[in-house]
Amino acid sequence: MNDRSAQRLDLLEQTLAGGGTLHLRDAAILCGVSEMTIRRDLSTQPSSMTLLGGRLVMTRYPGVTPVYDLNEQQASHCAVKHALCERAASAIEEGDTLFIDCGSTLIPLLNQLGRFAELTIVTYALNVASAVAALPNVRLILLGGVYCAASQSFDSDDVQGAIERIGINKAFISAAGVDCERGVSCFHFHEVAPKQAAIASALQRFLVVDASKFGLVRPAYFASLNDFDTIVTNEGCAPELLARFTGQALLVSSPPASICQMSHP
Repeated sequence: MNDRSAQRLDLLEQTLAGGGTLHLRDAAILCGVSEMTIRRDLSTQPSSMTLLGGRLVMTRYPGVTPVYDLNEQQASHCAVKHALCERAASAIEEGDTLFIDCGSTLIPLLNQLGRFAELTIVTYALNVASAVAALPNVRLILLGGVYCAASQSFDSDDVQGAIERIGINKAFISAAGVDCERGVSCFHFHEVAPKQAAIASALQRFLVVDASKFGLVRPAYFASLNDFDTIVTNEGCAPELLARFTGQALLVSSPPASICQMSHP
């Protein structure tokens, strides 16, 4: 950690030591830097603070969601995620431009792309980009910015504009929480802009989510359920939730856990 970053984080922690929250804008003014600099400090350096609804809070603050661990999520419901992605891949057509979200759920989808002769993949996720970069049939568009190690993704002020300039046929979106009343949410606030831009721009929007995420609310809301055309999920999903969904639900059976022994891309 460089000295200036350490000094900023130390000042902010002292400010929050007595409890309460601090708006990101006020944190930036206090430190004499931009809001993006504060975001970069938090996403690239160890800290006892996190952003919750645009406000800085201490991680011990009541109601703060536990830290997202991509490796842990990768191992969670692995067999189901493979089955969901096999089902989702059936919607892909030759020549498509696909937006593929960050996180662990959509990683098995990448195993399905080698059979196509021509695809364009748009992503802000490093793990997605690394997996498809070697495929000769894929034109890769990686949306860059400040690297956020927790989700292996990038944060940029211009990500919305960048996505709007691309013609996306299908957007495959993942989520950490899906609730009847509170909508679709994720852990990290920097993911909201690219998710929303892809949902707004794509001709078809797919929410790919295993049923364990239903009934959960995560800090960063990004869409209502009916912002999607299709939900790809597994049997055992909440009937009440799907009863409110006006689009198409593609259900898959839960496969044996042995599928997790398959190699990842």
